Amino acid sequence: MKPAIAVLGSLNMDFVVSVAHLPAPGETVLGCDFQTIPGGKGANQACAAGRLASDTVAVRMAGRVGEDVFGDQLKASLAAAHVDVSFVHAMRSQPTGVALIWVDAGGQNSIVVASGANYALAAGDVESLRPFYRGAAAALFQLETPLDAVAAALRLAKEEGAMSILDPAPAQALPSALLAHVDVLTPNETEAAILLGRPASGRLSLADAPAVAQSLRQLGPSRIVLKLGDRGCYFWDGGEGMHVPSFPVTAVDSTAAGDTFNGALAVALGEGVALPQALRFANAAAALSVTRRGAQASVPTRAEVDGFLRA
Repeated sequence: MKPAIAVLGSLNMDFVVSVAHLPAPGETVLGCDFQTIPGGKGANQACAAGRLASDTVAVRMAGRVGEDVFGDQLKASLAAAHVDVSFVHAMRSQPTGVALIWVDAGGQNSIVVASGANYALAAGDVESLRPFYRGAAAALFQLETPLDAVAAALRLAKEEGAMSILDPAPAQALPSALLAHVDVLTPNETEAAILLGRPASGRLSLADAPAVAQSLRQLGPSRIVLKLGDRGCYFWDGGEGMHVPSFPVTAVDSTAAGDTFNGALAVALGEGVALPQALRFANAAAALSVTRRGAQASVPTRAEVDGFLRA
């Protein structure tokens, strides 16, 4: 049986509106180019892994949707990306989650999520996912599902021998007991600040990245991959740190860039790629994703990323 990437997380239908600028509190902004696009951080990462994986790696997703048209569309979208959705359960009691997204002319976004069925995943449900994690090379997690369920699944993935990769988004403080089960923590600059109890002051200088990564590792994770947007990422595992630069592109929408990065990183590590090359592969996939609008719609294929890296 080939190794798998196992993704536990959220599935949302995204309602995306393009605007000239993001609205301030109390401001009404006229938008254009409305789209309905499959999303959710968990589903985005599963989609990225499915599109980017070679034939030697399988990808599967676990989560909750409603018994409604959005849930059906989300499962179909993942299946089309070569993701096994047999562990995605439809619920009659809750609607499928939705996200309302505004994207400005520079590609920056603002997002509000109504979780719906995503928050029906309980810690008591996790033990039934043991077959889901069995044989997984890597397990992807995010924070759009209940925290106690994420913590239970992290422990289960570790018991089954999977490398756990946690995207700590939406940003929040996390208990050390949870972080101790994380093999790779992948915060962006804002998420890193909140994890450390510091003000989220925006752009982090490259000179400060090593100290931030070292502080994050003291919280419990084995390895830190600090995502720095258009400057790539910084890696720290307690030994020698490493900055892996990104690729120059013209960004139009950053909605799923972080999700694409995580899905790509899991695939590369699951395929046995050395870490510097795995991070470069993830940076390339994320760079391509910001040149397109939408969440899953922006995720590139393996052929596109391989061609981009050869160019």
